[in-house]
Amino acid sequence: MLLSVLVFGMSLLSAPTSGPPEVEVAQGRLAGRSADGVVSFRNIPYAAPPVGALRWRAPQPADPWTGVRAANRPGAICIQPPANGDPGVGPPPMSEDCLTLNIWSPAGAERLPVMVWIHGGGYNNGSGTAELYDGTNLARRGVVVVTINYRLGRLGFFDHPALAAERAADAAAGNYGVMDQIAALQWVRDNITAFGGDPGRVTIFGESAGGAAVTQLMVAPTARGLFHAAIVQSGLGRQRSALLSEDRPGRPSAQSLGLQFARSAGLVDATADQLRALPAERLLTPMPAFYSDNLVLDDQIVPEDVVEAFASGRQAPVPLIIGTNSAEFWWIRPTDAGAYGRLDDALTDSEYDALVEAYGGLDGYNAHIVSDLVFNEPARHLARLHRRAGHPTWLYRFDVVAASNPEPSGGATHASERPYVFDNLHTVGRPMQTRDQAAADLMADYWTGMARTGAPVTDADFEWPLTDGDRLLEFTNDGPRVITVPHGERLDLLEAYHARIRPDSGAIAQ
Repeated sequence: MLLSVLVFGMSLLSAPTSGPPEVEVAQGRLAGRSADGVVSFRNIPYAAPPVGALRWRAPQPADPWTGVRAANRPGAICIQPPANGDPGVGPPPMSEDCLTLNIWSPAGAERLPVMVWIHGGGYNNGSGTAELYDGTNLARRGVVVVTINYRLGRLGFFDHPALAAERAADAAAGNYGVMDQIAALQWVRDNITAFGGDPGRVTIFGESAGGAAVTQLMVAPTARGLFHAAIVQSGLGRQRSALLSEDRPGRPSAQSLGLQFARSAGLVDATADQLRALPAERLLTPMPAFYSDNLVLDDQIVPEDVVEAFASGRQAPVPLIIGTNSAEFWWIRPTDAGAYGRLDDALTDSEYDALVEAYGGLDGYNAHIVSDLVFNEPARHLARLHRRAGHPTWLYRFDVVAASNPEPSGGATHASERPYVFDNLHTVGRPMQTRDQAAADLMADYWTGMARTGAPVTDADFEWPLTDGDRLLEFTNDGPRVITVPHGERLDLLEAYHARIRPDSGAIAQ
């Protein structure tokens, strides 16, 4: 899986008077675009196309090219189902040949910090090519921004006994999407100097499944040393992953799930060749579920669940920002939450009664338990564990809601912070006010400050303090404020529940 390439001692070239900016990377020469003081290069292959015999194999080095490769337009998004209007999905076409990345740098950049974005979408949707993730406005703050594509769904997270039979015993398997993320970080390490970036100052940041990916990379042995700070936006934390080949109660293995899918596709005794011959679109039906199909534990890439690794202090020892939005899954009730939201059957009567009381009654419980279970309590817990291990940790809550927001959410819904983080409010598609731009300026400054210094510092007078496990910075319509974690009594009850059912998840004594 390792993409070992030569480092050329390359430097970013300014735009020639007769053409676009050009740069030399390990595979060849690229021609990008220059506009308003920022140069950009798009659709850069960081690995070989994972097609044909390379489907369900670790990413291989990108092939070199001759001449100058045009890098001025987005590449294909990875194979995925319709995204129902999510602005985090880039434009078509869609292809298995999608392992590319995009880079934005200030003109004339030299040894600037690097920010690598990992998109969300439940490991089923999304791309680094979306206009929402355009890195121009972050780059203007003095960083180099990288966005990536990685394999999704059954192309990125899948195994089957026939695939296991053909591979070497020590070959990494199952987590091909995470392998792609690591391959992209290796490419950044080996090539980012050409774009004015510093490979010794790389921050990874991501939202939702991308935030979960950041935490997985923090516990992935082969990702160690490829990044130096991390930012997790609504990134879960207590999710359980399937083993490659071993079933466990209520959790089929990746290979069992692969067998089920192959049979649904008419392949009762499938061979590896037959699986690889399936049209990519056939792998989308039925759509895999993030919580039960796309999370895999293997011996090499993601060897253990995130919370257990954090509880034992085995995560990457890097500065961490972690947080959630104030109304994450406001529209989902416990009965509709899927595998991760199944809580009621596991609760004792006394636990259930205490939770309902803490939520002020059944209506409050139904409205907020899923958001707390999936996002809020895990974020606080990982922050506490990271702090306990002695690593700088900052906790946040995003509660900025545009006046034009049509949702009756009562707060900031899941993923609504993304245009603020990228300072790309123009992608929202609704009128935004001065207060929204102030919040975007602050978040983008904090995020890029983290990349520059290893701490969320800005030129503003307001200081974001390290968390003590109970304090966080809340972004509000009226500006930032430092507060105690809201609804701590509810989160305490959920933490006690997790300590009972998963004793190795690192209960924090208060």
